[in-house]
Parts: sequence; structure tokens; C-alpha cells
Amino acid sequence: MENLAIVILLSYIIGSIPTSIIATKLADAGDIRKFGSGNAGGTNVLRMLGWKIGLAVILFDLFKGVVATYYVPQLIWNPHTLPFNNLTPFQDFTIVQIICGIAAVFGHIWTLFAGFKGGKGVATGAGMVLGLAPIEFVVAIVVFAIVFTAWRYVSLGSILAAMAIPVTMFIRENLFHVDIPGYHTLVYFAVAVSLLITYTHRENIKRLLAGTENKLTHFKGTR
Repeated sequence: MENLAIVILLSYIIGSIPTSIIATKLADAGDIRKFGSGNAGGTNVLRMLGWKIGLAVILFDLFKGVVATYYVPQLIWNPHTLPFNNLTPFQDFTIVQIICGIAAVFGHIWTLFAGFKGGKGVATGAGMVLGLAPIEFVVAIVVFAIVFTAWRYVSLGSILAAMAIPVTMFIRENLFHVDIPGYHTLVYFAVAVSLLITYTHRENIKRLLAGTENKLTHFKGTR
């Protein structure tokens, strides 16, 4: 159990790396949380500093999720074993990866290095999905791209992309009878992550319903 606590803490620390805050300070642009939407995430960086820095921030945040989910647990355990006496219905190593991935997402949202005020966890959550379910990750990216292209709302695209993950997983396993490794663990994780992403976008949802949500129609320096 001590080893489990270590990898959870390590995953949280990795997720806590405040990429957007570091990037904006390196660009001598101050604290990103004081500009735009006030969110320490890639979308706000895109708006304020342009697509190059914004894309770099998003990719690094995604990378944090992949590392915490796929690689951190393997630093200590064999992927085919569990590090504790598992009393849950989930009988595979996937549960450890999910725990580490969630710790990284929590770290991104409540970052240890910036007063527990970070981003909304979308990119890090996407990295977590990529490490666990690459097919569902691709579907989510397609859903996001379609929604964003049609309406230019990053928040709406993120929410619907998150929801597409458990739906896609359920359809593949139950309708197309694809044998997804760790499905009975992953599907619950996917639902939990989609709910978390929706929760972190609760203010965006209010603005969407009110018709006051900002559209991302251009990036700084591209007009």
C-alpha cells in the first residue's frame, strides 16, 4: 500500500505541473490567471498568447496524463499484477492506471504549485484516455473537432467529447462485441471522467445556456 501511495502522489505532482503558468511567465506575459477567462488552461493561453504557445501547453498537459496513467504505475509493478489485495469487482491492472490518471487530473485542476487553482483538466484527462483507450480518444477528438468547427465553442466541444468516450466504449463492447481489455473497469472510469469534466465546466454551461459564452474565432496574432 505504501507503493500505491507513492505512485498516486507522483502522478498528482506530475499533473500539478502548471504548464500554462510557466509558459506565460517564460513569455514574460505575467500570470495567465489574471487575463482572459482567468483559467490556467491551454484555451486561455491560445486566446492570450497565440496558437504556438497555446498548442505547446495543451500537448504538454496531455503528455502529463499519458505519463501518469501509462508509465508511472509500471515504475513499481508488473502490468499484469495488482499491488494490493483487490476487494473491488475490477480484477485487472487497469484500476491502478485509472487511480494514477485521476490523481494527475486532480493535480491539474488543483495544482500543488499554484495555490490549488489550475485548469479544467481537459487536456490531462485526454492524455489519460489516450493511455488507456486510444480508439475512444480518437473518437473524442473527432467529436471535439466537429463541434468546434460548427460552433466555435471550446467548452461545448470539450464536454461533448468527454461524454463521447463512455458512449463509444459501451457501443464497441456491447453492440459491436469488441473485446476491450479492462472494459468493466474502464467504462466506469470513463463515466466518472466525463462527469468531472462537465462539473469543471459548470460556469461555461451556464454561459452557453444564457448565450454569453465566448467563441474562439481567432488567436492572438493571427488576424
